[in-house]
Amino acid sequence: MSKRDYYEVLGVSKSASEAEIKKAYRKMAIKFHPDKNPDDPSAEDKFKEAAEAYEILSSAEKKQRYDQFGHQGVGGAAGGGGFGSGGMNMDDIFSQFGDIFGGGGGGFGGFGGGGGRGRRVRRGSNLRVRVKLSLEDIAEGVEKKIKVTKLVNAEGVTTKTCSQCNGSGQVTRIANTILGQMQTSSPCNVCGGDGKMIDQKPDGANADGLIKKEEVITIDIPAGVEDGMQLSVTGKGNAGPKDGIAGDLIVLIEELSHETIKRDGTNLLYDLYLNFVDAAMGTSIEIPTISGKVKIKIEAGTQSGKVLRLKGKGIPNIQGYGKGDFLIYVNIWTPQQLSKEEKDTLEKLKGSENFKPNPTHKDKGFFDRMKDYFN
Repeated sequence: MSKRDYYEVLGVSKSASEAEIKKAYRKMAIKFHPDKNPDDPSAEDKFKEAAEAYEILSSAEKKQRYDQFGHQGVGGAAGGGGFGSGGMNMDDIFSQFGDIFGGGGGGFGGFGGGGGRGRRVRRGSNLRVRVKLSLEDIAEGVEKKIKVTKLVNAEGVTTKTCSQCNGSGQVTRIANTILGQMQTSSPCNVCGGDGKMIDQKPDGANADGLIKKEEVITIDIPAGVEDGMQLSVTGKGNAGPKDGIAGDLIVLIEELSHETIKRDGTNLLYDLYLNFVDAAMGTSIEIPTISGKVKIKIEAGTQSGKVLRLKGKGIPNIQGYGKGDFLIYVNIWTPQQLSKEEKDTLEKLKGSENFKPNPTHKDKGFFDRMKDYFN
């Protein structure tokens, strides 16, 4: 089932401001909050859908990628959770977006969750890796195994309830004012709002009970990615302290240069150099493509600058809108040094009427060819 457009989910336009997006999300979150809709099993899905849309549209970087590439620019399949936010659960939402609901630790205003969700769930930091891809990788899509060193929860770590806040993660203070008693709540300064404290931890673990460990992560990179694009593998970053939520693995795409083929968006460009005889008489010739060698026919009388097109032999569009073309730019190679016999032969041909330039309306010039190319 395809995902709905994020702007449609929140009911805002593409030009909506950050404040408008935040306001729209809060309205949707209140409307579909599970505690408010106990008899509607679809409410939680809609609540998560709104949270996912807000996560993307509230980030300038993610919003830009989404506007340019759609869901595949910020989502898709990946080993261990997938690109994007499809794996979000209710704890993820309340820990990341608690401020939207007006509660310091994720409590939801006038209904539900106030006490049980007051405890803060900490999120681990993101990891970043750079992945180098060839044109062949980009054209077909590729599975990459990446070794990363990350923070994980150490074995043998035990926790205990914070004695300061009794596990609530919040400390309530009452102050006397001229208007009467005022009650305020803030995250517990002892446990940091977690409601838990590290009781025991093994040697080598840090204060949060985390230890560094190498892990091999499998990433399925979709076809059509571009140089500089960033993909996010959910939940494959550093672990969250005290059984918190793991961060993400941010994958930066680096496109390697091909020896003979250049990329222009979804099109691939290749310079073909022909000798004068083959161009004049016609021939068949093999050229390299990203999927192997292909034999093409050169018509007799082919002019320098002619562009041959292999339709659908380019790079797939990352949003799934077909594939680009493989464009072959013909260059007639002029020898720089000639033997005496070659000069004598060419001198005899020089005076032939057939060798004098005689372009017709079918023979397009440089600007006409460029116009056709860009159209």
